[in-house]
Amino acid sequence: MSEYLPSPREWVAEQVELYEGSGGTDGLTLRDTGLPVIIVTNRGRKTGSIRKTPLMRVVDGKSYILVASQGGAPKHPFWYHNLKMEPNVEIRDKTEVYSMRVREVADSIERQRLWALAVEAYPPYQEYQDKTDRVIPVFVAEAIE
Repeated sequence: MSEYLPSPREWVAEQVELYEGSGGTDGLTLRDTGLPVIIVTNRGRKTGSIRKTPLMRVVDGKSYILVASQGGAPKHPFWYHNLKMEPNVEIRDKTEVYSMRVREVADSIERQRLWALAVEAYPPYQEYQDKTDRVIPVFVAEAIE
């Protein structure tokens, strides 16, 4: 098993520590928004280390929608590249932990539907898309059968 390497972003590392350290009973919302988050665990493509990222909780049935917004920054977040390299992830949603496989959504109709769900769950996603030239990637995480 690889070693866990906390995020260099202090607030991310603290959120993950609070969420996971409580067994999924504390730190369940994004900073001061009050909106729910999940923890996505993946493998770093360069380090091979375990990485953990709090992302907005957006669900579609039994699947999770992961939005690589990075606040509308001009480049994709590091975790985007990790998921492209290794699609097997673990998702912690409160006290439940699921082994899942992600895929980037390429179909425009599917992406539009999932994007609408994401914006409904977290309206700033649309502002992020409006302020960047890149198309913000959308992944679907589905249970491994």
